[in-house]
Amino acid sequence: MADDETPEGILLSGEENAAVRIKLERDKRGWSTTTLSERLNEAGFDMNPSAVWRIENRKRRINLDEAIGFAEVFGVGLRNFAGPPQLAAKGRAMELIDNVVAAQQETMRAQHAFARARDTFDAYIAEHPDISEEAEAMVSNAIHESVTQMNAQMFGPPPGASADADHPDAAPDA
Repeated sequence: MADDETPEGILLSGEENAAVRIKLERDKRGWSTTTLSERLNEAGFDMNPSAVWRIENRKRRINLDEAIGFAEVFGVGLRNFAGPPQLAAKGRAMELIDNVVAAQQETMRAQHAFARARDTFDAYIAEHPDISEEAEAMVSNAIHESVTQMNAQMFGPPPGASADADHPDAAPDA
């Protein structure tokens, strides 16, 4: 497939993505390969115009230091720079993708922390069966209270309940 026939948005390899992205970013700014080369050199990344053209046209591979230089000159993160060009050109899309991935990773860490805490709790209860019923009730009640509070913060009080109905400092109805 010729360079100009590459479908937009296709998930290419990181190196292919970078080559497409360099041309997109350069064209978007109206820069020549010479201008981009000069900006890379000013930023401390040695690159001549011919090398820029060869990378864009997949006649030369890009190394990590050069990729960092291009990302810096274009003012984008390296992950964004090497991402799918159609998405990468939409900075907000990449930001939202990063947010989803970070939230998923945070969720996984929390799930692992919960599993470790629950395993430790269960092992302790197995050694102390005389407190099992009370301890399980306390865990269940605390989790229920936490979920209820979180839901109230996120979605407001349940229908028919006042905002302060469960708050201990709430004044009784007159």
